[in-house]
Amino acid sequence: MDATVIVCTYNRAASLADTLAALAALELAPGFEWELVVVDNNSRDATRQTVEDFAAAHPALALRYVFEARQGLSHARNRGIAEARGAILAFTDDDVLPAPDWLALLVRGMHEHDCVAAGGYIAPLWLAQPPAWLTERFYGFLALKTDEDGPKPVSEPEHMPFGASLVFRREVFERLGGFDPNLGRKGAVLAGGEEIDVLMRVVHDGGRVVYFPQARVRHKVEAFRLNKRYFRRWRYQCSRNEAAALPATGRRIAGVPAYLLPQLARAVGKAAWMRLTSPADEAFRQEMIVWHFLGLVRGAAARSA
Repeated sequence: MDATVIVCTYNRAASLADTLAALAALELAPGFEWELVVVDNNSRDATRQTVEDFAAAHPALALRYVFEARQGLSHARNRGIAEARGAILAFTDDDVLPAPDWLALLVRGMHEHDCVAAGGYIAPLWLAQPPAWLTERFYGFLALKTDEDGPKPVSEPEHMPFGASLVFRREVFERLGGFDPNLGRKGAVLAGGEEIDVLMRVVHDGGRVVYFPQARVRHKVEAFRLNKRYFRRWRYQCSRNEAAALPATGRRIAGVPAYLLPQLARAVGKAAWMRLTSPADEAFRQEMIVWHFLGLVRGAAARSA
């Protein structure tokens, strides 16, 4: 089979129905064989019924429902990889609406640019009016990627694609392993890093990752994500997970690398000053750095306990 599209979902049956409709409308070349695998990660809503009803209404669509009991997006994605039969594995989310040519452009781009992983443009679909401080500098926290420049190879963590529009050759996972279950979202716990972890493994292995802005999806942004409390919680929880990658050597205070404490203090001072002197988006971006260090400190202390 040419490709498998994997959608992992958790308690978003209504939104998932929109994603399935968009995927059923994909425009692919005659003879291109693909399947759609939905991995239900312990949903308590009507997710299974939604998938089964959609499959019954679209008999020509090779749609399969899979249940993964181990909580966590990485577990769900790894289950999707194990179930997939495609040579290319494409990932998107249950709150994403791919354009009709999304998959075709990514697959063609992978062949033309000889890459083993790729991603595309992720536009916001605002479900509520975003606040004035939420400028493009924060789009990465919402898994939005609106860089128009490309196609282009990417090799640094800050430039990597996001999971809402991400494809790999199957061989990547056979050679380098899957998504790290210690990273990524687990239920209602906001965290990330699992996608960048895999992509950086690809880069360090000599593989090529390419960004294709022509391959587009729209990512729903719900009202509950459009406040500073959400951003603080996301940054803190992600950085708490990232503490696992901190060097094990060097002086520590209560389990925390000593060098982190003055960095945290400087970040707090700068954030306080910028709150008085800088535009709202710049000031809040600096505050996010404070929450990053707080997460690292908390994660390091927890791991030494």
